[in-house]
Amino acid sequence: MNTIITSKEAILDKSRQLVTAKGWSAVSIRTVAAACGVSVGSIYNYFESKSDLIAATVESIWHELFHFSERQTEFDSFSECVLWIFNSIKTGSEKYPGFFASHSMHFLGDDKTDGKQRMAQSWEHIQTELFRVLEKDTKIRPNAFDETLTAQKFVDIVFSLIISALLRQNYDDSGILELIKRIIYE
Repeated sequence: MNTIITSKEAILDKSRQLVTAKGWSAVSIRTVAAACGVSVGSIYNYFESKSDLIAATVESIWHELFHFSERQTEFDSFSECVLWIFNSIKTGSEKYPGFFASHSMHFLGDDKTDGKQRMAQSWEHIQTELFRVLEKDTKIRPNAFDETLTAQKFVDIVFSLIISALLRQNYDDSGILELIKRIIYE
């Protein structure tokens, strides 16, 4: 067996491939080491524990699916951005079956703080980009927001609806897009 891995990213790539091929439960130190063709100890050079490996795998999948590149951040409207998120969810659910529903359950235990933090960072990234796109959207009616319903509260609500749809595995974006249209557009 080869005992040298070239990078942490190569390990995460194999972990994502395992999730795609065999599901979420396939990710362990031993299975990833076997998939990489290295010893178990080699994996421990990059990840302190199975929880650390799983948390990093989750983070890498979230990043793959929801990282806003320069091209993607040039949305014409908030609705277009939400549609892109739903399309990313659909793509992710096809590529990583059961991932969205199952990985969050992994982080419910007390020893999963790092995983919870990584997931929260991914969610914060999405919310930040949603807010940024909302602020740039010139099609929003002038009186859409006030002290009661601020732009940030609106983003929080929309994001909560997205996460709810994701966990329920209901990837129909039409209701959320219609809600957005009725609330912020003329």
